[in-house]
Amino acid sequence: MKYDVAVIGGGPAGMIAAGRAGELGSHVVLIEKNRDLGTKLLIAGKGRCNITNKRDKPREMIEKFGKNGKFLFSLFSRFGVKETIDFFENHGVRTKVERGGRVFPVSDRSQDVLGALINYLKKSQVKVRMNSKVKEIVKKGNKIEKIILASGEEVVADNFIICTGGKSYPVTGSTGDGYGWAEKMGHMIISPSPSLVPVIIKEKFVKELEGLSLKNVEISIYKDSKKIGSRFGEAIFTANGMSGPIILDMSKEISKELPGEIKMQIDFKPALDFVKLDKRIQRDFQKGSNKLFKNSLDELLPKKLIPIVIRLSKINPNQEVNSVAKEERRKLLHLLKEFGLGVKGLEGFKKAIITTGGVKLSEIDQKTMKSKLIDNLYFAGEILDLDGPTGGYNLQVCWTTGYIAGESAA
Repeated sequence: MKYDVAVIGGGPAGMIAAGRAGELGSHVVLIEKNRDLGTKLLIAGKGRCNITNKRDKPREMIEKFGKNGKFLFSLFSRFGVKETIDFFENHGVRTKVERGGRVFPVSDRSQDVLGALINYLKKSQVKVRMNSKVKEIVKKGNKIEKIILASGEEVVADNFIICTGGKSYPVTGSTGDGYGWAEKMGHMIISPSPSLVPVIIKEKFVKELEGLSLKNVEISIYKDSKKIGSRFGEAIFTANGMSGPIILDMSKEISKELPGEIKMQIDFKPALDFVKLDKRIQRDFQKGSNKLFKNSLDELLPKKLIPIVIRLSKINPNQEVNSVAKEERRKLLHLLKEFGLGVKGLEGFKKAIITTGGVKLSEIDQKTMKSKLIDNLYFAGEILDLDGPTGGYNLQVCWTTGYIAGESAA
């Protein structure tokens, strides 16, 4: 069977690309190696699917992608945040904006986002091939001639779009297949590495804190005593380290500094400087002057953290607070404002949300997503060397590049 457009990869970029090409009248096939579409999309935003991030100006969005963000200027002007929200609203997914500009379905169900995309494919009369692993892409000159599936079947098309994602969460099918095909066809691949990934901590006591969520904290990272970054927001302790929005966002900076001596510092009370926090502690201690030290920190710290802070402070837990010396109080202050942790490393692709690296952007036309090397090849989504922080930015790249690749290839 010959098609106008063949799309490889049934993730967010692949689905919207195939749907758009079909909507414009092309005869389209979407090839997916899994038994279901959108496996990774379903776990996005902890199952709520953070569709995009609503920023006042496109430039604010673009800046979040670092130096590679400039690639998105032309693309966002054609299918940006507003167009994405309108697309999903028009396909039955009502949206809401939460703190930090994060956009979610009102239902808080990623299944609704996936359902809208599947309906879009049906309306666009896209032929969907599940359980179809691509074995080889056959090129003749500077054009792709056909795709050979693992079953031996051949798929012929005028244009091809590769949307196979990166290497993060390989259990969902993101195993980096597309990098090999792109490289074989002459494209340069910027070495892929895990990004937006939990941090492994040296201290063993983090196991005792597993599951503890921190809100409104500031976390800073240091390399050889030099501060290399900080974030304010939410984090969570895991069995062997830390995760959560601010940790994931800083993981890219950490990865650039590894291996090396990297420390993290948590400020549990960023709204108060040392002097104000000291006065607050003194007030608390005076209020309950006969309280034992171990019972005096409930209003300062989450319950799970108190035993750890007491141990590290070396203050006698059974000592009455009215007898806590100034020097001991100073130790407590530093633990509240500069809680130190040693970084052992980062979790790998298995727990990474996104992949840094991918197909070199200078080899792709930034108006059409077409390869500059292969006449009938287009790319979209995470396979590109383009990644941003948490908060809907990376899915927006999938919607934008996918939609435009589908439109260009149609």
